[in-house]
Amino acid sequence: MREVLNGNEAAAIAARLARVQVVPAYPITPQTVVVEKLADFIADGELDAEYIRVESEHSAMSACIGAAATGVRAFTATSSQGLMLMSEMLFVASGLRLPVVMTNANRSVSAPLSIWCDQQDSISVRDSGWIQLYCENNQEILDTVLQSFIIAERTLLPVMVCYDGYILSHTAEPVDVPQQNEVDNFIPPYSYPYSLDPDKPTTVGAVGIPAHYTEFRYMLHEALMDSKKVIAEVGKEFGKRFGREYGLLERYGSDDADVIIVTMGSLGNALKDVIDQRRRRGKKIGMVRLRSFRPFPGEELVEAVGNAKAIAVMEKDISLGSSGGLFLDVATSLSSANLKIPAIDFICGLAGRDITPADIDSVIDETEAAAKSGKVGKPLRWLGLKDVEVEE
Repeated sequence: MREVLNGNEAAAIAARLARVQVVPAYPITPQTVVVEKLADFIADGELDAEYIRVESEHSAMSACIGAAATGVRAFTATSSQGLMLMSEMLFVASGLRLPVVMTNANRSVSAPLSIWCDQQDSISVRDSGWIQLYCENNQEILDTVLQSFIIAERTLLPVMVCYDGYILSHTAEPVDVPQQNEVDNFIPPYSYPYSLDPDKPTTVGAVGIPAHYTEFRYMLHEALMDSKKVIAEVGKEFGKRFGREYGLLERYGSDDADVIIVTMGSLGNALKDVIDQRRRRGKKIGMVRLRSFRPFPGEELVEAVGNAKAIAVMEKDISLGSSGGLFLDVATSLSSANLKIPAIDFICGLAGRDITPADIDSVIDETEAAAKSGKVGKPLRWLGLKDVEVEE
């Protein structure tokens, strides 16, 4: 059934359809509607779940950990400073191999204080051991949340579904919402093989002494890398049932492209419009939009961009003192495959600054020039940067 939903509503409906059993909730802009809608569903009898009003985001994730460990399906939502506050517990959830699902409405990180969108928050916790999936539109939010419960429970890894704050969280568009029986046939009942049981006492979260800690991290890393197969499999299974197939990345006009733009999130929509205009004029421009940032689909990315003459990375984050977080992984993947393709990193859209078609045109023009010359100079660009004074 088609409904007009904003991104937050799409996320909440997906969690309801997945029959989550525990919802620890703490509000923060711009995700608050997610937990508000779930409260409505529970109050109206549409969802049989325990709603826990916690005192902080740290407590929200702590409650998710406890719930998942006792054998029930747990879900929460957060954003920005909230994600930063719960960062300690993110590592606990992944280290204990608990299949928690959480949505993150991407928002810039203070200071200076900002409530607008970029992807700095989720990029900052990329090393926490969570699967991170990024959405382009509201339909993909609903579909990805549904898939995430299966992915999490098959891999025993927590999943973070990321979508751009305001751009998606507060913007409404038609979304195809499946029926409850269809979702029940797709998502099996929650079954955690190591659930806490008073009749079978066990130690959880034991001290990782030097003799064993490295092996635990190795196993977690391997589990994340292996999860690429599960993400792709679940995306295909979803496509067979609901007609919308998903993978680790989306290729758009990239097969024959001389210039390819790599990005994540809602920016993909704007890029497609400009790319279509360029291609109508005979320009071979394409895009690769990553859905999965962790695990990073390095081999799949190399296959998608291998024939390009130059690459532009457009991302809404900055790994301060280095480059953008996405660019670092792209560059590593190209280097590992011994691909000497000129690549430029464009930092853009921080704190919700507009990215206009003219901005995208300038990215394409500069990357085309690099394709012709084979040189990029300094690889880091700040798109639309205004005049700034640097103190000596």
